[in-house]
Amino acid sequence: MSSRAVRIAFAALSAASLAFAATACGNGAGDGKITVGLITKTDTNPFFVKMKEGAQQEADAAGVKLLTAAGKFDGDNASQVTAIENMVAAGAQGILIAASDTKAIVPAIEKARAKDVEVIALDTPTDPQSAVDALFATNNFTAGQLIGKYAKAVQGDRPAKIAMIDLNPGVTVGVLRHNGFLSGFGAAQATEEMRQDVSAPNVVCAQPAQGDQSKAQTAMETCLQKDPDINVVYTINEPSALGAYTALKTAGRENNALIVSVDGGCSGVQAVKDGKIAATSQQYPLKMASEGVKAVVDHAKNGKKSEGYTDTGVTLVTAKPQGGVDSKDVQYGLDNCWG
Repeated sequence: MSSRAVRIAFAALSAASLAFAATACGNGAGDGKITVGLITKTDTNPFFVKMKEGAQQEADAAGVKLLTAAGKFDGDNASQVTAIENMVAAGAQGILIAASDTKAIVPAIEKARAKDVEVIALDTPTDPQSAVDALFATNNFTAGQLIGKYAKAVQGDRPAKIAMIDLNPGVTVGVLRHNGFLSGFGAAQATEEMRQDVSAPNVVCAQPAQGDQSKAQTAMETCLQKDPDINVVYTINEPSALGAYTALKTAGRENNALIVSVDGGCSGVQAVKDGKIAATSQQYPLKMASEGVKAVVDHAKNGKKSEGYTDTGVTLVTAKPQGGVDSKDVQYGLDNCWG
């Protein structure tokens, strides 16, 4: 073979090798499967366990590969940034993320989208919401309003002394639920567009507890030191509600304060049945994740990206319904709970 022929053959082989490498990068390890990434806040919270289950079920049904990752704790932005980078490098066509830090995660999301990776937020809106292609989530403001309306219906005209056991300052899901509660209770003027927690004269204590049961117990103890006559307790989620209940029970006040919450996990609904929580707004993490996987598969197959917000639903669950407040009973909550 002449030297010119050798050069031509080598060039052709190199071009073929490059084409193969590009294909392998694009489809996840070159196995021909569409690849979807799922990043949750933690892998221990039952809410995110159910979210992962929903994503896996849909991925298996669609015959696609699912990559998963989670933060070490709620608020662990660094691990989520690393997970995005790893999934992009692995060839994911789309990434579903429940962001721990809704502002700090945005630069990493922008880098992924710049490489034509579809990014969909689950459960928690990014700040700004437009940082992602789409959002599949509970309307968290509505979830807060539902428990606020319920608490007001129970409280009636009696003076309220409210404790608020919150998430972390500035995290969108926490802000929306907090403000929604005060709006539903009629304690403050609040809208979905507000980016910070609002307050009201009858809020005697507001403490962050990161959605953690033990931290919520400590937060509630702090609130009771400020005012032992607290009679309405808003909590960001059901672990926080159970922590608050423990603090109230220890103080001999469990029958004097109404606790309301958000989530709809099985342990939370059971706590409603047991009378520890008066009402909870149930959300549906499995649906969020399964719809997200479907959207990424559609993008990978048809080049169509999802847009805007998809409401995955919320239902007030209580054992003691109140007139004028739409709700479902405990059995409905147990039939549709998770965890």
